[in-house]
Amino acid sequence: MAFQISPGVNVAEVDATTVVPAVQQTAGAFAGIFQWGPADKVKQIDSEITLTNTYGKPNSDSAVSFFTAANFLSYGNNLSIVRSVGALANNATDGSTLNVQIKNEDVYESTYLNTNNGNNYGPFAARYAGVLGNSITVAVCANNQTYSTWAYKNYFTSAPGTSDFADSVNGVNDEMHIVVIDQDGLFTGSAGSILETYGFVSAASDAVINGVTNYYKQVIFNNSKYVYAMDPVNYATTSSTWGQTAAGRTFANPATNQVINLITGSSVSPTDGNLQLSYDLFANKESIDVSLILTGGHSVTVQQYVIDNIAVGRADCVAFISPRYADVVNRAGDETTNIQDWLTTLSRSSSYVVADSGWKYQFDKYNNTYRWIPLNGDIAGLCVYTDNIRDPWFSPAGFNRGAIKNCIKLAWNPNKSFRDTLYAAGVNPVVSFPGQGTVLFGDKTLLNKPSAFDRINVRRLFITLEKAIAQAAKFSMFELNDEFTRAQFIALVSPFLRDIQGRRGLTDFRVVCDTTNNTQQVIDSNQFVGDIYLKPARSVNYIQLNFIAVGTGVDFVTIVGAA
Repeated sequence: MAFQISPGVNVAEVDATTVVPAVQQTAGAFAGIFQWGPADKVKQIDSEITLTNTYGKPNSDSAVSFFTAANFLSYGNNLSIVRSVGALANNATDGSTLNVQIKNEDVYESTYLNTNNGNNYGPFAARYAGVLGNSITVAVCANNQTYSTWAYKNYFTSAPGTSDFADSVNGVNDEMHIVVIDQDGLFTGSAGSILETYGFVSAASDAVINGVTNYYKQVIFNNSKYVYAMDPVNYATTSSTWGQTAAGRTFANPATNQVINLITGSSVSPTDGNLQLSYDLFANKESIDVSLILTGGHSVTVQQYVIDNIAVGRADCVAFISPRYADVVNRAGDETTNIQDWLTTLSRSSSYVVADSGWKYQFDKYNNTYRWIPLNGDIAGLCVYTDNIRDPWFSPAGFNRGAIKNCIKLAWNPNKSFRDTLYAAGVNPVVSFPGQGTVLFGDKTLLNKPSAFDRINVRRLFITLEKAIAQAAKFSMFELNDEFTRAQFIALVSPFLRDIQGRRGLTDFRVVCDTTNNTQQVIDSNQFVGDIYLKPARSVNYIQLNFIAVGTGVDFVTIVGAA
């Protein structure tokens, strides 16, 4: 507290109630291939319905990514997704001028929203890259003289004219009606369905209604799920007025109503490099909190990148990987050898990686067909399920917590001999047992040296503790490194660890923060050291049951001793 110059009473308040906070352990992350949606932008998805609304239904190109994400969401409700697209994937336009790729809303807002681009891209563009945008038609009525014959007039109460805002500043004829149509029915399943309507929007850039913008480009940007407005609908006649301020301006309108068919959308699959750039959006742990990284059916190159640069780079999350499709699907007899070759090619040993044994066959309700989907989305999902019903330091494997959902059959159902080989290599078998379902039957990480960290539950226990205690320790920064601060740190951490011990995550622990590790040299270097010793609980992997037959007259106390 400050020294007082003259007599008086100074009141100060010190908050000593800081505790170790709970941390998020169920947040998944995935970069994949989808038909629709923003590209190279993180979107949080909470359900399969939201997944479909944001990224479109699956097709043959996107099914593996779509169902990897959907399978994870069947166990939890927090998945951050980045859509990755190829460099030549285009947003659909009218085809009269240049192709364009607008990856996401940030790109449009910074590059196209407040600029007329010389009609380089036509009057409208599909909201996102891909062939799905070719289903869109945009109809515009900006001339009240032609309103009576307009096919969509019944969606509006009257013809467009002059808005109250423009009229108040002596502007004329700024209004228009815009209709967005699913011409081919690819979005709704019904050709010609109306997707969106925008009535009485203005060509004036400064137009407002009740303090909210009414400028047509901004209104569509703020509200549409399907299109962006680019340049004026008829560049030759409207370019000098549309997008200008309203004061004293007579807005030029096309002589006829406009119908703009969007036709140039293209879907180009991302390269490994594109996918790596998409995963980079998860690399900074200070800007995005994720715990479980899905890799879908991506190549070994992408798997290696995710392991090295996301999972190990962050050191606070776990990557989940599956063998290649060609390793296990329709490869009867070669699966074990192929998976071993995959591991050799992968050439990674880390406790921040969990590998499974293959792919599953599941029903695609959107296309009435069956698909082969890698299991890593499910395995990450089982960790979420385990967190929800127990804690991260419990194993997600076995009959209690390891049941795989939506599985018709496995590409490969390894027997005990093959499971032994896989498990020795760090691959967790997924097995179908008659009458008992399909389960994850192992809980190893891909660490190939003997260590407590070669188990999923131990790795996730330490991630949980490290995240939580690191957040709490931030409140010791810039305090004095003295006995009081060190005792305060111990008092902060010990109850948290005691709670974890009571919830079966630890068998014992010790926190050391005193002059033995905070030496004078450490203090003089403005550092602070807390050593936290932990004995993690271990999961049961091997059970030995001994059945011993004894004679009728034998006393059990004689054989096994008194209890």
